[in-house]
Amino acid sequence: MTTRTAERHRKTKETDITVRLNLDGTGEAKISTGVGFFDHMLEGFAKHSSIDLEVSAEGDLHIDQHHTVEDVGIVIGLAVADALGDMKGITRFGHAYIPMDETLTRASLDISKRPYLVWKAEFTRDKIGDFDTELFKEFFHAFAGNAGVCLHVENLYGTNNHHIAESCFKALARALKMAVAVDPRAAGAIPSTKGSLGS
Repeated sequence: MTTRTAERHRKTKETDITVRLNLDGTGEAKISTGVGFFDHMLEGFAKHSSIDLEVSAEGDLHIDQHHTVEDVGIVIGLAVADALGDMKGITRFGHAYIPMDETLTRASLDISKRPYLVWKAEFTRDKIGDFDTELFKEFFHAFAGNAGVCLHVENLYGTNNHHIAESCFKALARALKMAVAVDPRAAGAIPSTKGSLGS
């Protein structure tokens, strides 16, 4: 099987981002976004998806974190879509339940080329470390839209904001790992009764 890799670079007046990834990696991560807690989340995402991930981002953090976080989601999503190529033989669907102490989060996704996000996670703090908690949804929305996945993320219960956030990233990681896996029984076919994926 050809190794599924991609590199994407996106530069605007607000951010300059490069992403390299390997869907068939071992979870190695090299992350630098300028936002410490976000780096931590992306390192966990790489580890638990087994995707080798490099992210280098420079953004207008003197304004706030919004552009950097959203644009990293865009570029990672684009790179995942590139690495998937024609999507022949992939499992397509994935799901995961991730417990972290008192917290439980579920993620389900469909690599359908019909992007959609259902986000059901609430935070009782405005920040975790220096990270604006309202930006979690922005990242997941940007990722889903540009990776072309239908993604549902739901925090079923929990009280610790760090646990809630981290379980969302890990749930996405494990669901994505399942969905991008090659199914040997698919014999290289497109995983759709239509014979194609997309609108």
